[in-house]
Amino acid sequence: MQFLQSTRLNWTPRTLQHRFVNAIPEQIHEDVLYIALDYGTAVHLCACGCGSEVVTPFSPKDWKVIFDGETVTLYPSIGNWRLPCTSHYFIRGNAFVPAFTVAGNLKSSASAEGNRRGKRGKKRKKKR
Repeated sequence: MQFLQSTRLNWTPRTLQHRFVNAIPEQIHEDVLYIALDYGTAVHLCACGCGSEVVTPFSPKDWKVIFDGETVTLYPSIGNWRLPCTSHYFIRGNAFVPAFTVAGNLKSSASAEGNRRGKRGKKRKKKR
C-alpha cells in the first residue's frame, strides 16, 4: 500500500470510507476516515500505507470538513512533514489524492516543506 512512495508518478487515487463517530475508536482501520464532530477532529491512517495515525483537528486555522451528503472532503491538504514518510495528499470526495506541483508531477513533500520553511526564514531575516 505504499502508493505515495513506491509509485510516485504512476498511481490512481484510492477511495476511503467515512464514519461519523461519537469518539475515535482505539483501533483505526486503513482507508477509513473517522470524524468525531463533538471533538472537532478527524483521524485516519496515513495514505502512504506506513500505518501512522494522522489527526486533523477542525478549526478556522486548521482543517475544515465538507460533507455533501455522500462524500467527505478535508481542506487544506495533509502534509505529514513530521512522519518518516513525509507524505502529502488531499482527501477529496472520499478519496486520497496526491498533492501535485503545477507541472503535474508529485512534489517531494520533504523538499517542498524545506523550501517553504527556507522562504519563511528568509522573510523573517529581511524584516529584522
